[in-house]
Amino acid sequence: MPLIRYTSWPMAEWKRLIMLVMIGFSLSACATWQEPKEINASALRARAVIAREKGVQVRAAVLSTEESKRLLGANVNATNILPIWIEVDNATTQTLWLLRAGADPDYFSPQEVAWPFRALLQREKNQRLNEHFDKLEFRSPIAPGESRNGIIFVNPQYQVLLLTVDLIGQGEFFPFTLFLPVPDDVSDTDVLMPIKRFIETKKPNIQKSDQFRTALEKLPYCATNAAGARVGDPMNVVLVGELDDIAAALGRLKFRRVEKVSDSAQRLFSRPPDVVVRKTGQGSMPANWMRIWVAPLRYQNQPVFLVQTGRAIGGRFSESDSSDSKLHPKVDEARNLLIQDMSYSGGLAKLGFLKPSAHFTACTDMISGEPRYFSDGLRAVMFFESRPHDLSDIETLDWHPYLKHQGSDTKTQSSKAHQ
Repeated sequence: MPLIRYTSWPMAEWKRLIMLVMIGFSLSACATWQEPKEINASALRARAVIAREKGVQVRAAVLSTEESKRLLGANVNATNILPIWIEVDNATTQTLWLLRAGADPDYFSPQEVAWPFRALLQREKNQRLNEHFDKLEFRSPIAPGESRNGIIFVNPQYQVLLLTVDLIGQGEFFPFTLFLPVPDDVSDTDVLMPIKRFIETKKPNIQKSDQFRTALEKLPYCATNAAGARVGDPMNVVLVGELDDIAAALGRLKFRRVEKVSDSAQRLFSRPPDVVVRKTGQGSMPANWMRIWVAPLRYQNQPVFLVQTGRAIGGRFSESDSSDSKLHPKVDEARNLLIQDMSYSGGLAKLGFLKPSAHFTACTDMISGEPRYFSDGLRAVMFFESRPHDLSDIETLDWHPYLKHQGSDTKTQSSKAHQ
């Protein structure tokens, strides 16, 4: 006698079961996308962030979940994609093109975004779905005197989305940087308010380069703990330039605002970092971080930022969700990698090196006695301007002969290797 008894269903019953399953799939898919009855962007236009330059005006706003359902007919936000409404008014005599990769190199096409909402065995409805998403897409070119709006789809950022809008005309470039609230992930407090407040605070405004260099040398060489009793990580980078230009450069390199518990332990000017950004590698692996403070001085009316850059022990193989990132002792490597990154950002205009008045090349933990990091004691100073800048446009300041010495050291090592 067989251990398992097989039940034989009539063919009609099998067909009925298959049909019920297919109908169930179809009905569930139908519920994911409902064709909007009307498309009205007036609410988005009313709350959009606006920027203007040389006859071009840009408005932009991130769609909320409810706005996605109303305009797109589906909750696109739930698929880990952010829809952004953009409107461009072109009052110039040039035809303009929007470079979508400037907003996000990994942007999504309308067909990609529409794909999860397709209905099973409903070809006509899927066709309308694709056509609807295509119709709402922002399309170039924007003719002289024309106003055009539409939606682009980007990867998510939280609380505040940094949007770079790059428009190109006949031999002229129109760059815009906008900070957009993310409606489904924003509190009553502007997360950028602290750094904006410190930037706007009145402070000494240095005009001459040599005086500025001297002032930078006198800035603290490292952070401390909250009590000021323990030495923290080194302040190995200075950024000079408008917040929009620096933010655009960081955004192009995929730095994003991500703060951890270990960041707030670092104190400078009696406060934790004003903003912390991190860059992730492929597969969302953790990479370099930048803890940024607004410095108590300006240079030729531009803000100055004092920065700690470093990476965790283990680099991209460290725990990505760890709340305590321990500094890798080779801090100069992180500094130099940041310089190379920034060279490709399109915003770096000048680069120099200096050695703070008080510094050391090695730091030992005051409790364990173990080495914490090693450094040549140099601080990289980077000046930013509106993009785009080529690699050949970057000016090297004759402050400290670091690059020249590095070249000599490399030649010496190469010569020894051949002997």
